[in-house]
Amino acid sequence: MSELSKVRHDYIRYANVWEDAALLLQGLRAGVGARHLSIASAGDNAFMLLTTDPAIVVAVDINAPQLHLCALKREAIRVLDREAFLAFAGFKPSDTRLAVFEKIAPLLSPAAQQYWRQNTAVLAHGFVHAGKFERYFKLFAHWVLPLIHTQKTVEELLRPKSVEAQVAFYNEKWNTWRWRLLFKIFFSKFVMGRAGRDPAFLKEVKVSVGDFIFGKAARHLSHVAAQDNHILRFNLTGSFGETLPDYVQVAHYEQVKSRLDRLQLHHGFAEAAIEKWGNFDCFNLSNIFEYMDEPTFKLVSAQLLAGANPGARFAYWNLMVPRNMVNLFPESLSDDGTTATLDRALDRGFFYNKFIVNILEDARTDR
Repeated sequence: MSELSKVRHDYIRYANVWEDAALLLQGLRAGVGARHLSIASAGDNAFMLLTTDPAIVVAVDINAPQLHLCALKREAIRVLDREAFLAFAGFKPSDTRLAVFEKIAPLLSPAAQQYWRQNTAVLAHGFVHAGKFERYFKLFAHWVLPLIHTQKTVEELLRPKSVEAQVAFYNEKWNTWRWRLLFKIFFSKFVMGRAGRDPAFLKEVKVSVGDFIFGKAARHLSHVAAQDNHILRFNLTGSFGETLPDYVQVAHYEQVKSRLDRLQLHHGFAEAAIEKWGNFDCFNLSNIFEYMDEPTFKLVSAQLLAGANPGARFAYWNLMVPRNMVNLFPESLSDDGTTATLDRALDRGFFYNKFIVNILEDARTDR
């Protein structure tokens, strides 16, 4: 059965989305007026889907606080200009967040209002720092990494430099025995399962978690793409600094704001959203298949296919558990080569193993 049913869903697990929105949009290739179904998580990638000029984006999650977070972000974007949003969210300093919340609160549902009034400390601190996963990264940045490297060394890693200089810096200055040892301990299955994710989320993992994540980190940190990666900067410093998630960048903020009415939030599973809103053209499935055993993976995949329009595209990540819907339904799904052509070295979610895009060739196939 799905491990999602075995974990708590009464707190914010992710205050930000730790998947590359640019890669997602490249994979989905959404046309104007497309209908999107997206795993909500913290909402960031659902907001970026609005930049494709969709007919609708339905963001689903079985964790109610995650949706309360998405709703707060949505209404804050609606009310605030970009600079005010950055301060309210916690990207920039502010001592007026609770007062700003009172302007936004009337736009929220009663349940969301109640949740945030019970969590004013989170609001005061800035909600982009609120998730369990964010606290896990900050623990690494503030307590573990200082045992390995100085802040000056961290900034030097992230400083713009040539390809050759980045590789040399990683090999000669960064990749020390302390880095290798403490990194692999902190990102081990035991520590990650308790401090970062949830032990149930890692049940299907059959590889050495520490070694796997280390290998992915080594590849990315020695690449120039590491220099302007907001995900990596947060991992190493506990803050985004000036390197911000896509949806709050100048190029996207006003466009997202202008299309907020097209974003719907749904508490529950994806199949229930399909029943309510009808079939979809694009599916952002995050890495939900990681948490499923094979029978559940097949069942959920079949339900998603049944709710897809002809030519629909399914985009999702594999971290440490190999899952590919094409292997289950080769008569219905194909890979048009998108996955192979995307440059994984540029994936800001560098710890993922694969980004997969499947295309529904014939929605009428008996499933």
